[in-house]
Amino acid sequence: MTSAHVDAYLRRLGSTRPRQPTSEALRELHLRHLRTVPFENLSIHLGEEITLDETRLLDKVTEGRRGGFCYELNGAFGTLLAALGYEVDLLAGRVYDDEGRLGIPYDHLALRVRTADGDTWLADVGFGAHSHWPLAYAERGEQDDPGGTFQVVEADSDPAGVRGADGQGAGDLDVVQDGKPQYRLETRPRVLGDFVAGAWWHSTSPLSHFTRSLVCSRGTEDGGRITLSGRKFKTTAADGTHETRELETDEEVLTAYQDCFGIELGRVPTVRDEGGSQGRPA
Repeated sequence: MTSAHVDAYLRRLGSTRPRQPTSEALRELHLRHLRTVPFENLSIHLGEEITLDETRLLDKVTEGRRGGFCYELNGAFGTLLAALGYEVDLLAGRVYDDEGRLGIPYDHLALRVRTADGDTWLADVGFGAHSHWPLAYAERGEQDDPGGTFQVVEADSDPAGVRGADGQGAGDLDVVQDGKPQYRLETRPRVLGDFVAGAWWHSTSPLSHFTRSLVCSRGTEDGGRITLSGRKFKTTAADGTHETRELETDEEVLTAYQDCFGIELGRVPTVRDEGGSQGRPA
């Protein structure tokens, strides 16, 4: 990652280069990322190629002023953090569905980040509505966050009753939000190229929720969230109350992408399968 990429990325986040790769600086960068770079799957429905090449990911976030899904967002953020002096490991995860079943291998990408002040964190800016701050990686108790109450638990000891249906997961970690398991993480470090098959599956398979729904979502300065799903614009307040309205015209949709997410599009994206689900929480 070049110095120019670092500077461009930090400008996108509205941040300055931290003097040291500390936990406090990580927390600030994490929150700014969630509020600035949207979780979105528009490329899938616009026919744009999704690639996990580091340079192209960085260009998408900086020059293109776009977002992405987990592989893109955490892949780019991890590259930025490493360039700033953090020690970063890419971790592979499998996402739980509503029935408690685990998804495909390399279903999700999250980051284990070690700081100059000796802390280790689980950072994740690519899971939609999730923790606002990095989670303490070694902490097994409850962690309060504006996004809810979180736990990082040993999958094999299973204190929260969240083991996968396959009964496996020794050495893995489950990330739990408000008592509900979100995803299971392997602890072995991976490289970005390991996630290519998962990104391809999620961007092409008719079984993937990403090919069956449109989403563009980001956090807001007041701790809430805004989400555009097709023509439905949802505003969620920090207390969880929400309001949804239907955008009537293409002009309204394109204006919402521009004004609310900083994304300039030449046409309104349309979902591949209109009967699909709404995807991950946003």
